[in-house]
Amino acid sequence: MQLAGPWAVNPPADRASAIGLLRDAITAGIDHIDTAQYYGPDVVNDLIREALHPYPPELAIVSKVAVGSDAGTVIPQDDPYQLRQGIEVNLRSLRVGQLAAVNLRLPGDGRVDARFDDQLAAMVRARDEGLIAGVGLSNVSLGQLRHAADGTEIACVQNLFHLADRSATPVLQECIRRGIAFVPFCPLGFPRGPANPVLTSPVVIQTAARLGVTPPQVALQWLLQLAPNVLLIPGTASVAHLLDNLAAEDAVLDDQALRQLDGVSA
Repeated sequence: MQLAGPWAVNPPADRASAIGLLRDAITAGIDHIDTAQYYGPDVVNDLIREALHPYPPELAIVSKVAVGSDAGTVIPQDDPYQLRQGIEVNLRSLRVGQLAAVNLRLPGDGRVDARFDDQLAAMVRARDEGLIAGVGLSNVSLGQLRHAADGTEIACVQNLFHLADRSATPVLQECIRRGIAFVPFCPLGFPRGPANPVLTSPVVIQTAARLGVTPPQVALQWLLQLAPNVLLIPGTASVAHLLDNLAAEDAVLDDQALRQLDGVSA
């Protein structure tokens, strides 16, 4: 997402560096890339294709549908036929016959209704026809997740979740119970900058200093240790940031750190 700049509505400042970053990520062992056609819009998928096509067989590219971008404003595109169009546009721009998964990006109202069922049916049809390997949900409520997973296999769930916002804990727990991958977005906190409640937290900063790691590594490792089904998608626009994020895998949070981090809040 950060390859398209703030709010994902611009081309990268340096296209060659963005291409290099994607290639470096694969060389470093990344095998899961989160994207969307509306990043740019129509920018990030083109970068991924230019940098990585033909793709390594182990690479899972996951996109999302149901929203678009108009002059930087996110707009709904969530009628069933628009979901199908969104999937097909992603396939063309990425030049693939099938995506590992596509997330149905929900508006956050949490409603389980006939419209939701129609949207799910469109996603299931795309999976049954081989356009996507898995159906994902994003910004989903617990009720929506249970309803969807009772009716069909759900591959992954993408919800806002980080140290200072754990409101999606019931959704995470349901994913653990059902064996569904949980992919927290904004894992380093939101918003970015001075108001970030995670990376500016004195507890996070002090814990990182005591353990000899960086604050982002503390925040990411805290998520990783929650459960084995947690997959991370921290965005980056630089190789240095990429490597710092990857090093979070080796960070060790001791009991003192976990107790203190439990008190971090927005």
